[in-house]
Amino acid sequence: MAMIEVENLVKRYGDHTAVNGVGFAVEQGEIFGILGPNGAGKTTTAECVEGLRTPDSGTIRVCGIDPRRNDGELRHLLGAQLQESDLPDKLEVGEAMELYSSFYREPADWRELIETLNLTGKLRTQFRRLSGGQKQRLSIALALVGNPKVAVLDELTTGLDPQARRDTWDLIEAIRDRGVTILLVTHFMEEAERLCDRLAVIDAGRLVALDTPAGLVSRVDDRQRIRFRPSAPLDHAVLTALPEVTSVERAGSQLVVTGTGNLLLAVTTVLARDRITVAGLRVEQTTLDDAFVALTGRPIDA
Repeated sequence: MAMIEVENLVKRYGDHTAVNGVGFAVEQGEIFGILGPNGAGKTTTAECVEGLRTPDSGTIRVCGIDPRRNDGELRHLLGAQLQESDLPDKLEVGEAMELYSSFYREPADWRELIETLNLTGKLRTQFRRLSGGQKQRLSIALALVGNPKVAVLDELTTGLDPQARRDTWDLIEAIRDRGVTILLVTHFMEEAERLCDRLAVIDAGRLVALDTPAGLVSRVDDRQRIRFRPSAPLDHAVLTALPEVTSVERAGSQLVVTGTGNLLLAVTTVLARDRITVAGLRVEQTTLDDAFVALTGRPIDA
């Protein structure tokens, strides 16, 4: 069942077309990512889905609802964590949760939500005194307090340190496990690879590709490379005879073996058979960064 349906979405600001013909569908229980550089049209697309912006053309359905025609009903089904959001400095965490909870017909138990997000000890803490990670967790709690079927999370971990980022990723996976469908807007490759079931790659307002992270990588190059220094001279023909191996090259004291499938097992089995040990073993694969450059012609931070 598609929880979000977007068809031929177009949004202009004067002479600038921010979103140009974008379309995708998000299935129930998915973490669906919109990936692209800053200014690509990701946030505009998300805000149209949320009903915060009116498209110039195209159709959108969220839980079967057109955000432009029944936004009141949509508010009870969709939760949003915006790219930039703030609360009054002196508003306490508990006050914010109680206030937002009062907006919904069937809110979640906000105290349980706060406990899940490790904020129980901050109930009497003012917003201005929260750390960046705590503010981010609070914004997630506020997005979920309405017990939504769909959550839109925009640049979820921007500004967080690496540990706080990974803790937040764990929380998002737990939220999905509770049955919430998630639309995740991001420009972090690692975040997209870790969390997303599928990705829409958007660049300059256009949909460039739509696939799983692994599918996007395989479109570019599904080969692997193994680098190592053998303990003894090795006849390259021993390795090139393997069906998994496509090439063997020497790079100084290292051998670089390129291939597909279970390349590492095939190569190490032959080396063990011939009693050759290796040093500096490293396995390299095409990354989502590589795929993005191949699809768009530039790195995501260019």
